[in-house]
Amino acid sequence: MNDSDRSSPADRRSRGRTGKNGKMGLGPLPGLVGYNLRKAQVALFQSFQNAVSPHDITPGQFGVLIMIRENEGLSQSDLGSAVGIDRSTMVAVIDRLESRGLVIRAPSPNDRRSYALRLSDQGERLLDELIPRVQAHDDAMVKDLSAEEKAQFIDALQRVARSS
Repeated sequence: MNDSDRSSPADRRSRGRTGKNGKMGLGPLPGLVGYNLRKAQVALFQSFQNAVSPHDITPGQFGVLIMIRENEGLSQSDLGSAVGIDRSTMVAVIDRLESRGLVIRAPSPNDRRSYALRLSDQGERLLDELIPRVQAHDDAMVKDLSAEEKAQFIDALQRVARSS
């Protein structure tokens, strides 16, 4: 029995998948926007988590808190539309933030069927602490870009987002 007969099926499958230079073959992936965007998003998410630890806030929750702060009294439906989150997911996000004492849901003065959202004092304090951390994280992630390149990059991302 030779060594290849004793290796596991997973070992045998992965052994044949490296490229000619000994590295993992990627085919057309490096030239695809989606592949590169996803890799960048994973790197940004991991860096964000490090920047805001130990506060247990995701990038999405941070964005929701900012939107509520900037648009006090906003309804859950309008908030969901603004950030691109469906209704059931938005309810779960607000439930989580409310249970942590960061968001207050009160009956809307304009529509009895909806809630007006605002940050609690604790939510305000948390954002006051997080905003400089997130800004520093964001700056660090694009430190190799000039101010003009950063502006162009953001513009390009916004155009891609609008094209969907």
